[in-house]
Formats: sequence, C-alpha cells, structure tokens
Amino acid sequence: MNSAEKFIYREHTKKVKIGDRTIGGGHPILIQSMTNTRTEDVEATVAQILRLEEAGCEIIRCTVPTMEAAEALPQIKERIHIPLVADIHFDYRLAVAAMERGADKIRINPGNIGGEEKVRAVVEAAKHYHVPIRVGVNSGSLEKPILAKYGRVTAEGIVESALDKVHMLEKEDFYDIVVSIKSSDVLMCVEAHELMAERLQSLGTCYPLHVGITEAGTVYSGNIKSAVGIGLILQEGIGDTIRVSLTGDPVYEISSAKLILKTLGLRTGGVTVVSCPTCGRTQIDLVSLANAVEKLAASYDDLDVKVAVMGCVVNGPGEAREADLGIAGGRGEGLLMKHGEVLRRVPEEQLLGELKKELDILRREKSL
Repeated sequence: MNSAEKFIYREHTKKVKIGDRTIGGGHPILIQSMTNTRTEDVEATVAQILRLEEAGCEIIRCTVPTMEAAEALPQIKERIHIPLVADIHFDYRLAVAAMERGADKIRINPGNIGGEEKVRAVVEAAKHYHVPIRVGVNSGSLEKPILAKYGRVTAEGIVESALDKVHMLEKEDFYDIVVSIKSSDVLMCVEAHELMAERLQSLGTCYPLHVGITEAGTVYSGNIKSAVGIGLILQEGIGDTIRVSLTGDPVYEISSAKLILKTLGLRTGGVTVVSCPTCGRTQIDLVSLANAVEKLAASYDDLDVKVAVMGCVVNGPGEAREADLGIAGGRGEGLLMKHGEVLRRVPEEQLLGELKKELDILRREKSL
C-alpha cells in the first residue's frame, strides 16, 4: 500500500465466521438486530426473527438470562435462516450451555463472567464448538478503577476496558474475537472507535468491530443519533457489522441500518426513494403518497433503482427526470415518468398502483 494512502481499518480486520456469514477482512458490512421477546418463548421469538429476516436482518442476537432460554436455542435455530448470537451476562454456565446448543456466536463481558477459571471454561467451549466471542463493553459498565483513573467516563477508558477483556481471551490462546465498544454519547463513541482502531492496528491484531450507539432512544431520536454516530465511524473506514439500537419494534432497526449503509455508498440494491419537502405549491397529498411509496419500495429489495416523488410542476419534472421512475404531482393528479420520459398522466388516487406496475415491469426485465 502506498504510504500516502489512507489505512482503511475494515479492509485489514481478521475474518470471523458467524454461522454461514463472515465479517471482517473487507467483507460487506452485515446488519444485526436483537430480539426483545423472552427467548424462552420460542413461538414469539421465532416470529419476530422471521419478520426481521424479511426486513433484511443478517445476524440476530437473543438474550440468554436463564437455562430455560439456553435450552430454547435449538428450537429457535431450526426455524430461522440467519446466524444466532447468544447474549450472556454474569453466568459462565449459560455461555457454555448456549454454545452446546448451537449458538453461532456469544456476546460476553469477560470481566463480569466470574473470574479467570470461568473465562477459561467459556474459551474452551468456544474452541471446541468453533464459536467466536464478541467482547462487549459499554460506557455504563466501566470498572471503578478505570473511572477513578480518568475521573469520569471517557473514550480512553472505554478502549482500555475493552482491550483488557480482549487480552483476557488472548491469554487463553483465543483470537476468534469481535470487539464492541458502545456509548450513548455519540461523539465519545466515535472517538472510542477511532482510538480502538489505532490501538489494535498498532498491536497488529485488527479484530473486527461491531458498531452501534447504545441506548440511542426512540425511533425518532435514536435514528438521528445512530445515523450521525454510525455514519461518522463507518466513514472513517471502521466497522464490520452494525446495529441501530432503537426503543421499539426492532424491524425499524433494519430499515435504518440499510439506509445508513446505502447513504454512505457501502451497500447497493433496493429502491431509493427521494421526495420533496412540500411547499405552498403542492396540490396533491404528497406526504401520504411519499409514505406509501416508501412502504411499497421496501418489497423491491431485488431492484437497484431510484424513485422520485415530487409535489409540484415547478421542480417536479426536472427532479423526477433524474430518477429511474418518478411522480411529479399536479392538481389532484401526477405525471408518471420513466428514465426521464413522461409515460402518462395519472389521477392522484391511481398513482401508487401505476407506480407498482412499473416496478413490477422493471423486476421482470431484470429477471430476463
């Protein structure tokens, strides 16, 4: 590599297999989520995971707080189609049980799993079942000595705590590691990832990084914080897998993650919808139409097209002309456009249906 070229961390990270997926080493950034059902409730958990799969989730994490939850994992795994990560806290026996029952990866904090002997037991099981370990450290779980050292929660403290946990696994000759460092403070989280990438690069152990803003908030505030934080981190060339953490239905996490990746040019495919912000010139119900188009577009992930939904005849035709398909609204009607050419004038109530017909045509053309 030319010394003048920027070191892209994710292109040099260790490849880690999670079930039939791989992260690290320049592989595509995979989207994760976490169930909010009781894992012991197999039916509810499977139903939620299948919804997440349909939305585009590629790795799913389930909490395993009890032995009953661990025992539910085989029943869940046989009915889903993406790798399953077991989230463990405090009890090393649950980590071992989850791996025995088919977990594709486990998430632990080696510092609270119960001491060196118990960490060793977890590592031995991980080696035996070929299961990677995600080392998770959040800003809210920093140890008292680190807080005392830095006087408060800092990016440096988060990195030091996480590296300490990494070294605990390395001491047991285990290197199939994914590192996760999260904070609800967006800029602190960004700084921590930059520091972690620098430190791991200097140590010659570029482990893949799981990126997210923890406790980001509701769908509204959490999306904004996650888009800023995850976006800044990914743009630095850091991050091998991401989770957008939102309070609510986890399906929203997937659509948000996909849009972040597409906006940064890190993923292609699917329908990109652009729409104008509306103004006094708008003479159709553009808000409802744009929302309906966005919902419709979610079912066309196999296409890679741009759809413009514009509300007036001033800028509408020009903007729609730049899209693969476009709607330019008028008084209760709209122009339907394809690759810059006007196809037909359509009454407002028929616009969505006519747009769907054109998307179906593009889908058929692609399959030929």
